[in-house]
Amino acid sequence: MYEASDLRKGLKIEVDGIPYLITEYDFCKPGKGQALYRCRLKNMVTGLTFEKTFRSVDKIDTPQLEEKTVNFSYDEGDGIFVFLDENNEELRIEEKLLGNAKYFLDDDMECNVLLHNNKPIEITLNTIFVEKTIAETEPGARGDTATNVTKPAKLDNGYEIAVPLFVNKGDVVRIDTRTGAYSDRVRKG
Repeated sequence: MYEASDLRKGLKIEVDGIPYLITEYDFCKPGKGQALYRCRLKNMVTGLTFEKTFRSVDKIDTPQLEEKTVNFSYDEGDGIFVFLDENNEELRIEEKLLGNAKYFLDDDMECNVLLHNNKPIEITLNTIFVEKTIAETEPGARGDTATNVTKPAKLDNGYEIAVPLFVNKGDVVRIDTRTGAYSDRVRKG
């Protein structure tokens, strides 16, 4: 259990049974009366934010969060992805929780899952870069390289990215999983 004086940016707290992350924090001591702690809280389940003010005598709950390392097993279909933990127990995660990370999953890829009351609320890939093959893109025009001109390209899994003009169909490119953006070309196809 936290006291109001323990509050700071980046701290995870629980309000009404829901985990929140403090994204902004401000301490205010009026001329008379109790100190106030104004916080902007981000709901870790839905992503919505709101402001809440705590008094110096308030007690704040600690969320029951658990972080697990899991390995991607397979795509079950219907928007469900199956992961295995160290005890080979299956953990099913919905597509909407994965977001664009679903395009970067490879067999047996290691990921971290944040659980609240044994329910997954966040997943992060342990791999920063992945290598994928360009399935289709238009050929680049020669001589049009004065600036950082890009063109759309589609990967073999359907994900679309912007690539430089010199990247062609069949090339293997490196993609940053944090941003989903092109990083560099690994080899020509």
